[in-house]
Amino acid sequence: MSFMKKFVSRKPEGDEQNLELAPELDEALRDFRLSVHAWSDAAYSRPRAALAASPRWRAGRLAVGWALGCVLIAGGVTGGVWQHQQQELRLTATRATEHERLVAEQRRQQARQEDEDLLAKVDSDVSRQVPSAMEPLAQLMAEDESW
Repeated sequence: MSFMKKFVSRKPEGDEQNLELAPELDEALRDFRLSVHAWSDAAYSRPRAALAASPRWRAGRLAVGWALGCVLIAGGVTGGVWQHQQQELRLTATRATEHERLVAEQRRQQARQEDEDLLAKVDSDVSRQVPSAMEPLAQLMAEDESW
């Protein structure tokens, strides 16, 4: 609290934003701000030396680079092989369903043909001009026509 009494005085309105700093504190803050800016300018303008990597780190980075490259290549090849295999499986499944469809169509056509042949045979066996039960009547009619 003694700091506030010593360096900060309030304006009579009592507003918190209306604080007046003592001239000693204001000068100290201004000097500090100028020294920070000077240090910052000096730090940004000085030449920077690149850190030399030790041979041990260089070899490790090279090994890690090669390992990652090999992993990427292996992943790409594996992905390509997997995609090709999936495409072959789809093609094989398509061929199998097409073959099954053709076989089913041939079976239906063969069954239809067998049905037609059976019906033709039955029709030829049954087809007579006059049924056997009506044969005597047909003979009578034939005699009547001769008149």
